[in-house]
Amino acid sequence: MNDAQRTISAAEVGHLARRVLDAVGSVVVGKRETLELVLSGILAGGHVLLEDLPGLGKTLTARCFAQALGLDFRRLQFTPDLLPADVTGSFLYDQSSGDFSFRAGPIFTNLLLADEINRTPPKTQSALLEAMQEKQVSVEGVTYRLDEPFHVLATANPIEYEGTYPLPEAQLDRFLLRVSFGYPERDDEYDVLRRRMSRRREEAEIKPVVDAATLRAMQAALEDVVVEDSVGRYIVELTAATREHPSVLVGASPRGSLALLLLARARAVLAGRDYVVPEDVKEVAVPALAHRITLRPEMWLRRVDPSFVVGEVLEQTPAPASGALPSYAAGRPGH
Repeated sequence: MNDAQRTISAAEVGHLARRVLDAVGSVVVGKRETLELVLSGILAGGHVLLEDLPGLGKTLTARCFAQALGLDFRRLQFTPDLLPADVTGSFLYDQSSGDFSFRAGPIFTNLLLADEINRTPPKTQSALLEAMQEKQVSVEGVTYRLDEPFHVLATANPIEYEGTYPLPEAQLDRFLLRVSFGYPERDDEYDVLRRRMSRRREEAEIKPVVDAATLRAMQAALEDVVVEDSVGRYIVELTAATREHPSVLVGASPRGSLALLLLARARAVLAGRDYVVPEDVKEVAVPALAHRITLRPEMWLRRVDPSFVVGEVLEQTPAPASGALPSYAAGRPGH
């Protein structure tokens, strides 16, 4: 397949990624930094957990990214009575042939919005998370591969705990990063209203900027982004420091180090570089590591947030100077 073998430069990836962000930002207003993190997760080949209050644009963000990236999109509403077969699909008896045929579930798509993932029981959660990790599903002993690209954007509501099944730490670890949107500024919120009145309909349509084959090429190009030894060591030191922090019961696993590496590469490309600097690592540290940390019980009573712990780790871990961006190259994409 020629499209699948297409190679593009890091500079072109950055250009295309910024066009995607501009397209999504025309609908999801005033959240550029958060959108950059979500796109970084997709470029890095991972899955994203959107944890925030209702009505802040989580579902809209997923739909807009699917449109801008030219991906097949499915939305699955997780409920307490959802079964694993409702996610993966199941075998149905075909009367005409007298045999069983497989009916694929909504997970057979490029971008799956798993809405309110914490509302469904662990058995159904695990069916989704297995597919996220293995890029395949097994139904009654038969294994089916998922077409690439395959990404899950899962949403979780952090305030309603009644009737929910919180994701265990081992399952949270499957998400490359966790992000929150927060309430918009007043001017941004009015901009949402103004744009809604201007288009005279509820739905906002975005024209595709790239397609699935181009996205795969963009993801492959990230492998060429250089990570100097000192920056790689810095990534390991940050992750290891979460395990030694006095407030932490269980720190981030090596999967946390890998998440930092992959996301830092994506951030470098978004900034127009083909090499990672320590600032790239710092920008993704909280979304990449905070959800991988289990605090000591007494810390919950004091309302200490894992994000605060990661912030302290960033302050206390010296960043390497050798990986810093030279002053003469500042603001010059591709240098």
